Amino acid sequence: MTTPADVHDVRDPELPGRLLAAERDALIPLLRARGDEDFTRPAAGCPGWTVRDVLAHCSAALTRVVESRFEKGVFSPESNDRDIAERAGWSNAEVVDELERGMTEAGPVIAKAGGPLDGIALGEWVHAGDVREALGEPGAYAGEALPYALTLLAQVTREKGHLPLHADLDDWDEPLRLGDHLAGDRPPARYIGDAATLVRLYAGRPVGGASYELAGAEEGELNIFR
Repeated sequence: MTTPADVHDVRDPELPGRLLAAERDALIPLLRARGDEDFTRPAAGCPGWTVRDVLAHCSAALTRVVESRFEKGVFSPESNDRDIAERAGWSNAEVVDELERGMTEAGPVIAKAGGPLDGIALGEWVHAGDVREALGEPGAYAGEALPYALTLLAQVTREKGHLPLHADLDDWDEPLRLGDHLAGDRPPARYIGDAATLVRLYAGRPVGGASYELAGAEEGELNIFR
């Protein structure tokens, strides 16, 4: 796998939209080919939620972005539950339709926001991994959109002032710098392993017994969605 050319220290405003579009083109056909029973499966990494719940949450979040609806408490657990409940009477196809529209239209809005909404695009991609894992599909937290996702992960962790980390990835051509390497006096942590496991750690997802090395940080410190 080739390191994307745009891994650098300047925010790329178009990156979230590219990630969403790439994931849309891969995920939506997969979902449309599934039967209703698959939408009732427990979602990986989201205790208490089904695949449908995850998709309803994702579609609602992107619709909020597109419509610029950010009332107090938005994206809290209570707000997420309300969004899912509001779609309880929808068919699975209607939820997927809304998700497709959101993945198509949210990118320009996120770009114009100047950074605060970048993590939403990354979270949507992680949830797509949750769905793939629940459905037994390959490419969970990886796949063809991974170069965009890793670049955005580096961008988001830098913007958040997250702890610095130097990642040597088994399936990546060059080292990846994550977090803010210019803030504080903490030396960078070090990760050695595959890219999908690195994503799982940053997303707070189970690593499933994967083999990797992490030095200079605890696993829980990497989670950017806490």
